[in-house]
Amino acid sequence: LSKVTTPSRGPYIAVITNRNTNLVIRGFMLFSIGVFLALVLNLLQVQRNVTLFPPDVISSIFSSAWWVPPCCGTASAMIGLLYPCIDSRLGEPHKFKREWSSVMRCVAVFVGINHASAKVDFANNVQLSLTLAALSIGLWWTFDRSRSGFGLGVVIALLATLSTQLLVYNGVFQYTSPDFLYIRSWLPCIFFAGVITMGNIGRQLALYECKRMSGKTHQD
Repeated sequence: LSKVTTPSRGPYIAVITNRNTNLVIRGFMLFSIGVFLALVLNLLQVQRNVTLFPPDVISSIFSSAWWVPPCCGTASAMIGLLYPCIDSRLGEPHKFKREWSSVMRCVAVFVGINHASAKVDFANNVQLSLTLAALSIGLWWTFDRSRSGFGLGVVIALLATLSTQLLVYNGVFQYTSPDFLYIRSWLPCIFFAGVITMGNIGRQLALYECKRMSGKTHQD
């Protein structure tokens, strides 16, 4: 009797499975980080009465509408996965300040920018908006400096601002002193800084995964 053998595709399937599993893990980690930052930063905004939610909507100990953290977490996961994917597609791997200490400093600066928007009193909204714009661009220059990062940051910040305007227009929540089409004029700067921050976290997670996978390949 002749023995029928089938070609072995074990290693290939294992690699694909590992990549998909790592993608899910990275997405979950980015989602969790986004939810945490949303809870902390939204608490700052609510405490300073920058944003107001209807009384029946505020139902958690963090004084935040239930849908805000999941939305921010989902957006964070999408941004964090999109940045390394765009880098790969463009053939321009991001190599500027690729270490966790730099990523943590980027997160700290982002939280500081949000803190400034809620806590620091400026003479007028124009001065506040210009200051936050300069800080946000400074964050990109200090921790990113990639053209793809800047372009994605601008596009996603504009889309997020438009989405926020629609939510405010439909009465989901409101700003205490809107000065630009139902919202605060500095909001795009906050979104831009957030996109750059989550993009850096996503890139670092992807780099860690790449190093780990290459190490396993060499061992095999």
